[in-house]
Amino acid sequence: MSAFSGFRIIDFCQGIAGPMATMLLADFGAEVIKVEPPGGDRMQDHPGYLCWNRNKTVVTLDLHRFDDLAAARTLLANADAAVFDWKPGELERSGLDSVSVRGTDPALVHAWFPPYSPLGRWSQLPPDEGLLEAVSGVAWLQMSYEDRPTYLVTPQVHYGQAMLGAGAIAAALFAKLHTGRGQSLVVSGLHGVAAVESGGTIKAAEVFRLGGRGSRGGVPNYRLYECADGKWFFLGTLTPQFFLKALEATDMLHLMALEGVEGEFTNLLKPGINQQVIEALEARFREKPRQEWLDILHAAGVPRGPVGTLEEWFASETVRANGMRVELEHERLGKVAIPGVPVKLSATPGEVRHLPRRAEPGEIAPHERVRGGNAESLPGGPLAGVRVLDLGAFIAGTYAPTILANWGADVIKVEPLEGDPFRTYGLGFVGYNRGKRSLAIDLKRPEGRDAFLELVRVSDVVLDNFRLGVRERLGIDYASLKRVNPRIISCSVTGYGPQGPLANDPGFDPLVQARSGLMALQGGDDEPVFYQIPVNDTASAMMAAFGVIAALAAREVTGEGQEVTTCLANQSILTLSGEVTWYEGRPPNPKGGVDLLGLSAVNRYYACADGWILIAATRPEHFHGLCAALGHPEWAGGWLAEQALREPVSGTLAGRIAEAVARLPRAEVLDRLSTRGVPAAVAVSTEELFEDPWLHASGYFEDFDHPQLGTVRGPRLLGWFPEMPNGYPRRSPLVGEHSVEVLRECGFDEARVAELLAAGIVAQG
Repeated sequence: MSAFSGFRIIDFCQGIAGPMATMLLADFGAEVIKVEPPGGDRMQDHPGYLCWNRNKTVVTLDLHRFDDLAAARTLLANADAAVFDWKPGELERSGLDSVSVRGTDPALVHAWFPPYSPLGRWSQLPPDEGLLEAVSGVAWLQMSYEDRPTYLVTPQVHYGQAMLGAGAIAAALFAKLHTGRGQSLVVSGLHGVAAVESGGTIKAAEVFRLGGRGSRGGVPNYRLYECADGKWFFLGTLTPQFFLKALEATDMLHLMALEGVEGEFTNLLKPGINQQVIEALEARFREKPRQEWLDILHAAGVPRGPVGTLEEWFASETVRANGMRVELEHERLGKVAIPGVPVKLSATPGEVRHLPRRAEPGEIAPHERVRGGNAESLPGGPLAGVRVLDLGAFIAGTYAPTILANWGADVIKVEPLEGDPFRTYGLGFVGYNRGKRSLAIDLKRPEGRDAFLELVRVSDVVLDNFRLGVRERLGIDYASLKRVNPRIISCSVTGYGPQGPLANDPGFDPLVQARSGLMALQGGDDEPVFYQIPVNDTASAMMAAFGVIAALAAREVTGEGQEVTTCLANQSILTLSGEVTWYEGRPPNPKGGVDLLGLSAVNRYYACADGWILIAATRPEHFHGLCAALGHPEWAGGWLAEQALREPVSGTLAGRIAEAVARLPRAEVLDRLSTRGVPAAVAVSTEELFEDPWLHASGYFEDFDHPQLGTVRGPRLLGWFPEMPNGYPRRSPLVGEHSVEVLRECGFDEARVAELLAAGIVAQG
């Protein structure tokens, strides 16, 4: 049995987000039936299709025909959940919207993954990763040398929407096991943006934010460096302790004595000093070949990651040790290699069983729905009533409980007396730690450990991202927690998993970006590019949250807790699932480049007189519409439409388009293109981002007060459950702000609380 065995899900989605979300549920036992139109999934020729639709049965139905629509309704009548990714209005026209379907079938979970948002002009655009990055500001947030948006060659927002969506559906199924009732939920493209940019799309007045030009990284301690042999590596010294080790190992400790630094780590991040230190380190690292530097830094215990290729990483021992490469036979393509299951559950594991299989609708067997209990719903979201002890730090470990908090869980951030070291990074910490209370406690002292275990007795989940061996040394590993509470779910996120050559290495996000080939893929033939999105951190958080919810669902059946594990290395494969899926003769991945504007002359960013737009022409008719819209029908005589779609991003055609739009206002260009049916959208700049009317109308932002930062603006939701309204119940906490409150609530009497405070075991902020 796996976590979602017994559930049947009907997947009406195409592309990446919906199919990949239901793939994760299918990995853990759900029976997923994918319904495709007669022409097939729009991405059926993409290699990733084989991965995103594994473990599924695929049927073909034309929902514009009465008989096939009736067959679809029959499938829904016996299903536990249905997932759609149609544009606003399309579900209503077919009578498959949540109001129509759940009005007569309240036991169904109805999940909708709109490509952008449920409302507004951009909601009617065709599904396209580039357009979503443009209208959400992601393209401008990416670090670059030129002051312009950057086109990302991997669909990280769609991957984020998929992982977030899997967790949201899992949460609704968990709630159904409690209440016996289904519900509707929405995980939009903008929710996917919020999932990967909770630390990026956040601002407060007069707060210094890390930055810098170029795509190598804006600070000297967390940055790409080129070595004497032209090879690159990432220096991942996020904490002062690691950076000082790096300076000592490279004989550069004198940088701490520079005027303005004066031995203080945070001074290194200030403009001017920041660049001076970067230049000194760049010169130093160019003195030796990369392997020599990697050996020196490794011997000193300094986090570092060589820039490698996708192919090298997918074939690596680390990937193999974590079960993240699975090879299956395809009847036409032969051997196919796809990613494995990214999160491991000790008692109810997932499994890759087969590639997508086709069937006739009449071959689908009847199904008996999961009934669940009859408990009352609690306010706050589908996870209301679940208590989580968050031992995480930085991003990957602690952001997972933040997601759970947004969906209703009571999350207590259990941190050292001095606080999470990531607090140094200000707004980033705030963005990844919303919705929690803070308990400051010294777990290294026996009295602190004993107090923590008392909290475990009355909690549901413990989540951490300690390095291997730390939990055991502290006496809070899963075996120890289980002795205290057999129903406890313990989730641990590491850098590279429990086995393999890198198992004991510290695992910061960009180190895994470098090793996995992501940086090289984005850089193309140029230098590697550091993704501003902390891809592996946020993905690991989403998969940890999914794994926890899967374990909670399994506990409803078995009555027992279990251990959940995942790692950044696993997510480096999952967030490149379409790019790493391999078979002989597969098409190549798109080629990147520094400050990349797009993939072709008709699918790229262009500067108008007052701002940038993205044109996303992908079909021959789009090119004809483009020519007419810009008043140059003669272009269609110079290029065949199919040829134009392949014209280079900086060739003759691109130059003509750039010249034609440069003198026109952005709004006029977009109107010209939209009236000719050419997909295009505004590229929201960082200056426009926090006041953009569409983002505000879509409910992306909310303001909240912070005692140190004043008014903060950040993302509001990570998915919406209208029948169990959810959201962040509070801002991010100060260190130990709720220590006494939490201890009292968990059964500690006043004398015991006073004793812990007096002994310095616990601190109240």
